[in-house]
Amino acid sequence: MSETPDRSTVDRHAGVLMSENDRLAALLESADPAVEVPTCPGWTLRQLARHVGRGHRWAAQMITSGATERLDPREVAGGKPPADDPPVVARWLRDGAAELLDAVARDPQAPVWTFIGPRPAAWWVRRRLHEATVHRADAAIATGAGFRIAPELAADGVSEWLGLLAGRPAADDAPLAEGATLHLHATDDELGAEGEWMIRADGGRVGWEHGHGKGDAAVRGTAADLLLGVLRRIPADDERIQVLGDPQVWRTWLARTEY
Repeated sequence: MSETPDRSTVDRHAGVLMSENDRLAALLESADPAVEVPTCPGWTLRQLARHVGRGHRWAAQMITSGATERLDPREVAGGKPPADDPPVVARWLRDGAAELLDAVARDPQAPVWTFIGPRPAAWWVRRRLHEATVHRADAAIATGAGFRIAPELAADGVSEWLGLLAGRPAADDAPLAEGATLHLHATDDELGAEGEWMIRADGGRVGWEHGHGKGDAAVRGTAADLLLGVLRRIPADDERIQVLGDPQVWRTWLARTEY
């Protein structure tokens, strides 16, 4: 996928970011902040909200400063909610997403630090969109609320995650052994090629493209369940996903792709 998104793509991601972030804010607004988040061990909903809201502002402040190095999250202005009150926290979370989009709008193509090297400021819109989405899943799991997500958005979340992994430097403990392949297949009819991923080892790095093929392991499920699977929000052997071939390939992949 292009690392320089066009304006229509940026605008689409911006709209979905605001929608997903608002859904997360609404969930947090009606929940006890002290509830523990099982998919983020050691966190409560209070900490999850602070993480997402601070992250939006963190990205925004790197963009506005033209950062060429990572900003220490502890130095983010306004990085904590002004009060430990769910409606106040929800409003603070919504304001954080707006602050990010305002920063990007000044110059979407301005280069800025990212996890995978300098990228246009607009790169952060898609990143923060999927950060909000996965943490909405965390909040939904913690509170027992249902988690629903459009198949197209879930599939894009899988692709965005693979793009981050592909940007990592080569490592001895690569997620796949050299020559090994992993195939992800979303069962949603409407996705077509965008719902299939062929992942391969590439000299200690991750390489991938959309497509169908035979892998050493194949993992099938809805795009939503694949997203939760690759991000370790459901177990490797969860009944919502089907693993064909060598299950150890899938388990090793998950063990070595923590963020």
